[in-house]
Amino acid sequence: MIIPYFTVVRQKQVAIIEAFGRFDKIVNAGPCLVLPWQSVASRLSLKVQEMQVTVETKTLDDVFVKLLIAVQYSVIPARAKEAYYELANPIQQIESYVFDEVRSTVPNMKLDEVFRNKDKIADAVKENLRETMEKYGYGIIGALVNDIDPDERVKAAMNEINAAQRMRKAAEEKGEAEKILMVKKAEAEAESVILQGQGIAGQRKAIVDGLRESVEEFQEGVAGITTEDVLQIILMTQYFDMLKEVGGRAGASTILLPHSPGGLDSIMDQLRNAVMVGEKATKD
Repeated sequence: MIIPYFTVVRQKQVAIIEAFGRFDKIVNAGPCLVLPWQSVASRLSLKVQEMQVTVETKTLDDVFVKLLIAVQYSVIPARAKEAYYELANPIQQIESYVFDEVRSTVPNMKLDEVFRNKDKIADAVKENLRETMEKYGYGIIGALVNDIDPDERVKAAMNEINAAQRMRKAAEEKGEAEKILMVKKAEAEAESVILQGQGIAGQRKAIVDGLRESVEEFQEGVAGITTEDVLQIILMTQYFDMLKEVGGRAGASTILLPHSPGGLDSIMDQLRNAVMVGEKATKD
C-alpha cells in the first residue's frame, strides 16, 4: 500500500510535482505533502548561476579573436514549469545564442572597436538572451565580456606599434625640452651681455666722474695749475699704482717699459686717449 509522505523543499528551490506522470504543481520552499498518486519530478535551484562561453570570431579588419563571455542566469520562479519541461539542456541553448549574437556583432567592428565596445557587445548578448530565454523560464541577470584575446602575432604587432608611438612621443618631448633649454640659454647669454655692457659703461662713468672731481679739488688747492697737468699727474699716479700691484702678485710676469721722458710721454698719451674714448662711449 502506498501512503502519502512529507518532503521538504529547501530555500531558493522549487519542486516540480507530477501526478500520474503529468505536471501537477510547483511547490515553493517549505514542507510538502506528497500524495500516493503524486511524485517529485525534480527540484530546481533559484540561485543565480554563471556559465562561461569562449567564442572565436573574426573582426571587420580580418583579425581572428577569442572572446570569453560570462552569462549570469536563474530560473524564474513563476515559470519553473517551462524551465523544466521546455529545454532538455538550457546551458547548451544559452551557449548557442551567445555564439550567434557575438558572431553577428563582432564582425561589424574593427579590433580596436571591439576593445572599446566591450559593454556594447555584452549588452547585445544580454538583450538577445533575455528575449529568447524568458519564454523558456530563464531570466538573464547579466552578461560580461571578461576577456578579448587576439592571435599572438596580432598582439605582438600591436605592442610594437604602441612601443613605436611611445618612442616617437618621447623623442618629440625630448626635442622640445632641448629646444626650450637652448632658447633659455640664449636668452640668459643675451641678458648677461647686456648686463656686462651696462656694468662696463657704469664703471667708465664712475672713473670719469672720479677724475673730474679729483681735477676740480686739485685746482682749488694749487693755484695756476691747468686741467691737463692735473689729469696727467692723476693718470701717472694710477699707472704706477697699477704697476706696483701687478708686480706684487704671485707668478707675475716681467713687464718691459721704455724708461725715458719720451717713453713716459707716449704712455701718457695712450692713457689719455683711452680715457677720452671711454668717456665718449659712456655718453653714447
